[in-house]
Amino acid sequence: MDSPLCRTAYCSRLYRLKTRTDMHFALEAMLLLFLCVHSSACRSRESNDRPSIEFSKIPPAAQGGRERVDTIAGRVIGRRPGQQIVVYAKSGPWWVQPWPDQPFIPIQSDSTWRTTTHLGYEYAALLVDPGYHPPATMDEAPSQSGAVVFVKIVKGVGALPPHPTQALHFSGYEWKIQTVSAARGGLNNLYDADNVWTDTSGAMHLRIIKKAKGWTCAHVILAHSLGYGTYRFVVRDTSHLEPAVVLSMHTFDEWGGDQYYREMDVEIGHWGDPGRKKNAQYGIQPFYVPGNIAQFSEPTGTLTHTLLWEPGRASFKTVRGSSSQPGAPAVYEQIFTSGIPTPGQERLEFMLYPVASDKNPLQKGNEVVIEKFEYLP
Repeated sequence: MDSPLCRTAYCSRLYRLKTRTDMHFALEAMLLLFLCVHSSACRSRESNDRPSIEFSKIPPAAQGGRERVDTIAGRVIGRRPGQQIVVYAKSGPWWVQPWPDQPFIPIQSDSTWRTTTHLGYEYAALLVDPGYHPPATMDEAPSQSGAVVFVKIVKGVGALPPHPTQALHFSGYEWKIQTVSAARGGLNNLYDADNVWTDTSGAMHLRIIKKAKGWTCAHVILAHSLGYGTYRFVVRDTSHLEPAVVLSMHTFDEWGGDQYYREMDVEIGHWGDPGRKKNAQYGIQPFYVPGNIAQFSEPTGTLTHTLLWEPGRASFKTVRGSSSQPGAPAVYEQIFTSGIPTPGQERLEFMLYPVASDKNPLQKGNEVVIEKFEYLP
């Protein structure tokens, strides 16, 4: 190999070997580049095919409640036939919207969706496949799994101004008269301070009248919480109320979403159906739970309704007349022992309002007189 001939042959062979090696490396690099480009294209197509949700309208961040509603809307990218939207609002737990029996929101042909929702501090939109069964409430935020194809969660935007109110004194307590509109009974009811007053005997009047802006109704809230104890309401004859009018006397805590707003109700009305024989009911929220509503027929004349709220127990009773003496025969009574809330920031409320009714819409003004309210700790 020391000869010039050997050195020339060796160098020639080494050059050919290097050239072949470079070509091999070049081919490998080209193949690797092709695979990378192909893989990136596949990933790009997969990314483009993956569904997503955009919001076009986000409600304000506010404590939820039965009457606090707004609109939430958006669009879906990459949806498949049969898929729908389910919305949850976080106020304590996550609550399906707008109601447990109406959880599915259709996606329009232009991929947009829209629904009414009760307010919360956060909102979740779920893209779901057919067959999904949304729970009424969740303690944890919704997540992607199974029939839930995609989840988008956003915080509420902005905040609501405080409700304007006017003061009222009734039965030795201070009350606040609501003066805002709110959705209830399928209508956007207008609460007006002119519809609440006390007469010379001290009785409180609640009425519904028609003004230039439409039908206006009444909503009164106790200024502070009372907690456990006996709540007693004396109500004059309500048999004259139209089928579309409802009187509600209940506790409600707008900050108590974790305990279904601590709502316990005595309600009177036909809910738009004059043929409904049972025109009164006691209830513990949530109403969709079997056994949380007890309905009965309320007779004519003055009646006294009582709620005894104790730990783990809510006892309702209705008797004739304006007192609840021991041994008085009961028109109806019911004891609830499941799902009873503990005290919080609940307030006692009185509401007189119309409900939506195609067959029996509201025709004239209505009035109810609450003779007195009594609380015994």
